[in-house]
Amino acid sequence: MKEQTRKHADFFQIMDKWAPKSLAYHWDNIGLQTGRFHDATSNILVTLDVTEEVVDEAIEKEVNLIIAHHPLLFQPLKQINVDHPKGRVIQKLLKNDITVFAAHTNLDVAQGGVNDLLSDAIGLKNTEPLEILDQEPLLKIVVFVPDSHIQELRDAFNEGGAGQIGDYSHCTFQSAGQGTFRPSEEANPYIGEENKLTYVDEKKLEAIVPKKKLSKVIQAINSVHPYEEPAYDIYPLENKGEPIGIGRFGILDQSVSMKSFIQTVKKNLDMPQMRVSGNIEKNVKKVAVLGGSGEKYVNHAVRKKADVYITGDMTFHAAQDAEQLGLTIIDAGHYIEKIMKKATQNKLIQEIPAFQSKVYVSQVNTDPFVFL
Repeated sequence: MKEQTRKHADFFQIMDKWAPKSLAYHWDNIGLQTGRFHDATSNILVTLDVTEEVVDEAIEKEVNLIIAHHPLLFQPLKQINVDHPKGRVIQKLLKNDITVFAAHTNLDVAQGGVNDLLSDAIGLKNTEPLEILDQEPLLKIVVFVPDSHIQELRDAFNEGGAGQIGDYSHCTFQSAGQGTFRPSEEANPYIGEENKLTYVDEKKLEAIVPKKKLSKVIQAINSVHPYEEPAYDIYPLENKGEPIGIGRFGILDQSVSMKSFIQTVKKNLDMPQMRVSGNIEKNVKKVAVLGGSGEKYVNHAVRKKADVYITGDMTFHAAQDAEQLGLTIIDAGHYIEKIMKKATQNKLIQEIPAFQSKVYVSQVNTDPFVFL
């Protein structure tokens, strides 16, 4: 496959498709942090944090795009003092034409994002959001097609992500009718002649599609529809799709001892040590998890009747309160969110396979804590 020149904006679009900006919390600062949208992309570095060591790594690897989870610019800047660490980082980025893009709380909330990655790593099944923030909007798409291409169109619906209801795919409804059109002199009709009214036996095919998948469905339709200008309608629905929310709650395949589960979490999340509060002598089956600082969601985990809650940055009194409520806490640390690095690398490579430059995972450990 021929190598293609890509711009930063191409990769921003991939990240926005995976983790739409609309999912971010209102206080968050996501997206472009420094740099430009339309520079040609050489190499990419995926990191959890943007520190000076990470920027040095990017320079060494000839990277001009850094994709991070934690925003470089989180609080408003009143000055850029290059004698201070943050100022040096910004200066070095600008001097070396390195663009930084951040996907933060939107990547936490997104399907397949940080909290789903953590859930998968520790073996959770039947997961649902720990707190529901919204539900995915659904649309109805209706397309008119000649009888000869009805099956190709139905397959295109499925390929794009339409017609999925629960555990069932290819969920469509079709009805027969007759379409009319008059091709102009500039047209190149599949059926009919210039300036003559044409009657065609057609099928109307309709299906439900999540709003975020609409563009992919339309692309799939255009790839198989025989008409030069396919006719389709799109309607908003009151039906709601998958719940969207922060954190995850799920169950293990089988009940295990808490001590055994703690060791599994340490191994699978690649953390040398973790703080634990509450009862560690019980068994665990139901698990809540939230990457990052999750102490304000303790009550959500209690309401879900979780046996254990895995998160980071638990403070003394919050841990005491959780213990009194009968909830065991595993404070695995904020750094477990590093799980997003490899997943983001895979996503970028998968979405643009013809991009022949390198997508690196940062090897810099940005965890400020050490275990002695």
